[in-house]
Amino acid sequence: MVLLHVKRGDESQFLLQAPGSIELEELTVQVARVYNGRLKVQRLCSEMEELAEHGVFLPPNMQGLTDDQIEELKLKDEWGEKCVPSGGAVFKKDDIGRRNGQAPNEKMKQVLRKTIEEAKAIISKKQVEAGVCVTMEMVKDALDQLRGAVMIVYPMGLPPYDPIRMEFENKEDLSGTQAGLNVIKESEAQLWWAAKELRRTKKLSDYVGKNEKTKIIAKIQQRGQGAPAREPIISSEEQKQLMLYYHRRQEELKRLEENDDDACLNSPWADNTALKRHFHGVKDIKWRPR
Repeated sequence: MVLLHVKRGDESQFLLQAPGSIELEELTVQVARVYNGRLKVQRLCSEMEELAEHGVFLPPNMQGLTDDQIEELKLKDEWGEKCVPSGGAVFKKDDIGRRNGQAPNEKMKQVLRKTIEEAKAIISKKQVEAGVCVTMEMVKDALDQLRGAVMIVYPMGLPPYDPIRMEFENKEDLSGTQAGLNVIKESEAQLWWAAKELRRTKKLSDYVGKNEKTKIIAKIQQRGQGAPAREPIISSEEQKQLMLYYHRRQEELKRLEENDDDACLNSPWADNTALKRHFHGVKDIKWRPR
């Protein structure tokens, strides 16, 4: 199996294994699905952290309004009255005005927070350092864990306009957001390796050969964005060590230039009459009064 270290730009994303005989059409779609799936998990974790702190989403026509404005306009959060967390709610006002402030109690918060941590660990970029390959099954497992935690805390479900529910139902609208810019459509995804585009009409082995133990750094890119930057010749850690070595060397040379001490001339090896005195037998003679 060929090991692919997938990057977006200069940033590591995940490891993925694939046979050299795989069609690049299939591989590109597979990489794009894992990449987008990880982004979905990250978005859900972010929203669920807010859910644990401030409760469910307010209706779109109530978001950002003050209590006086809501009362004046006679608006009512009907879904907020239905979506009460298990064990009762604890009021914690959302300063942004996106959520209704009816937060879960501490026990239910821990359920959400623990699940969020576990899901983040599954899709973490640290898996690259640990040498763990991320698969679509692992991404789906993280999504299932998050869905299960929300069902435990909110057995009656969430409002249809809540972004968490929309993410679970694949109805999320990311248009005009930074999160939307990060997503790469499967049909527009491109893989690059060694400054070459891995064309979908070929096989992986056409580029990397038939050695199944090959490891490559593949960069995922949106079509039309051009070729990604090439990998540096040396890593950032090696560059740091190299700069440190040259800095120490410069300091050493600087000290040698400043050192004009003549104390070395008193050393035995600097005495030009030492050989003569040795043959005359007068070596190491000391004079002192009797």
